[in-house]
Amino acid sequence: MRDATFTTSVRIEASPDEVFPYLINADLLIRWMGDYADLDPVSGGTYAVDINGVPIRGTFLELNPPQRLIFSWGVAGNDDFPVGSTTVEITLTADRGGTLLELAHRDLPADELPKHGIGWAHFLPRLVIAASGNNPGPDPWNAL
Repeated sequence: MRDATFTTSVRIEASPDEVFPYLINADLLIRWMGDYADLDPVSGGTYAVDINGVPIRGTFLELNPPQRLIFSWGVAGNDDFPVGSTTVEITLTADRGGTLLELAHRDLPADELPKHGIGWAHFLPRLVIAASGNNPGPDPWNAL
């Protein structure tokens, strides 16, 4: 059943204009999530990120810089969680000199919900550090 949704939010000490590139620029994205990215940030463009050996693949569905981004997400070669089978929506709202980032990962298979909760809880704090102009350092999950 594909109806589980994971939602979360974080506050970042940077403006939406400063945060948005970390979601669509491959070099900036891999500072906080993944070890490889091939991104074509246009509607219908490629969204490909390898996260610790897991090939996440999808398509950019909607870009409204710097407020909103929607892309599909799935795992290449995984019939239970195929390419583009889920949707990630990220909303950036100016908040007290920074940004409130709200994320909704929709249509997850029920058994993937806890895993993605753990994953987003790991990577979003790294985005908070990177988008604030600091270095989150090497991802400790890369060593696992």
